[in-house]
Amino acid sequence: MKFTAKLLSSLMFLAIAIITINMVTGWSPVIVGIVLTPIILFVPMPQGSLNGVILETWANYIVERFWKDNAFLKNAYDDSDNVVAGRIVHIPQPGSKPLVQKNRTVFPATAVRRTDTGVLYSLDEYTTDPTHIPNIDAIHLSYSKQDSVLGDHMETLTETVADDMLIKWGADATVVSTTGGTGALTVAPVAGQTGTRKAFVHQDLQKLMIRMNAENVPKNDRFVMIDDNMFDAFYSSLSDTTAKDFSRFMDAENGIIGKLHGFSIMTRSSILNITSGGTVKSLGASLAATDHLASFAWQKNSVAFALGTTNLYSDMNQPLYYGDIFSTLVMAGGRVRRGDGKGVYIIAQGA
Repeated sequence: MKFTAKLLSSLMFLAIAIITINMVTGWSPVIVGIVLTPIILFVPMPQGSLNGVILETWANYIVERFWKDNAFLKNAYDDSDNVVAGRIVHIPQPGSKPLVQKNRTVFPATAVRRTDTGVLYSLDEYTTDPTHIPNIDAIHLSYSKQDSVLGDHMETLTETVADDMLIKWGADATVVSTTGGTGALTVAPVAGQTGTRKAFVHQDLQKLMIRMNAENVPKNDRFVMIDDNMFDAFYSSLSDTTAKDFSRFMDAENGIIGKLHGFSIMTRSSILNITSGGTVKSLGASLAATDHLASFAWQKNSVAFALGTTNLYSDMNQPLYYGDIFSTLVMAGGRVRRGDGKGVYIIAQGA
């Protein structure tokens, strides 16, 4: 019995090793299997090594899926390496710049000490409800099965983290309203709203570009993420020539669908909801009749994001469930980097 269990564990480990090496290197599974088989079948494995390999593989999978499903978070200042004690991030804020005098006549000049301050933010803990997996052997042997099982976990987990991050960034953002352009174009309400709203047209983005220029926001690495419900009117406002130029900059791998007025443009099914008083609604809050949909514009170094601990938790061979129990955890946080909020804008539907 012990020999059979040992053989099955060795075969399971062999399968995982072959799949992993094939995915990473592209080497033929047959060749990899021929090389590894005598090593794995006849060299004793340390106790618990199989479980450790599986958990590490799945933890890496969590990180890969997180970035894949939230491409826009790559376009923020990455504070992941600045997390203190696993939970706190400190952002230094430089003090006032020195004054300049023309043709100075008074000497010695007065030395003024620059006083720097700091901004802190903490990482929040996001966890999924545990899942019972009875057919664990099949999952160990199949990467596609692993993707299927964790797919629901990662979809809801990453979407929640991203939704909350936009709310954190939006809390200190400047709110501008859509105008509908010269013709005051309006759009129909979505479920939950009543009354029409002014459409988001490309001229609104042009005005935002000019405003950011006037506020000395760096002209490189500007992004705007448009709510899918607002994008139809935006794209329809482009002329044929502008639409062609817009599409030339598509970068599907990084979530960029085009570029216009100096902004790399992305879309998302839902971004932010704003009350009629201009307040960003909380995570999970439903859309009220007088609320407005909103898109979000930013310069890369104006917002910060930090990804901390990512864990897959397991309770193997749970007798009450006749299988294994798994759940996931992600530590993540972020905020507007500047105390004055410059470089971050909410584009809310005009009433």
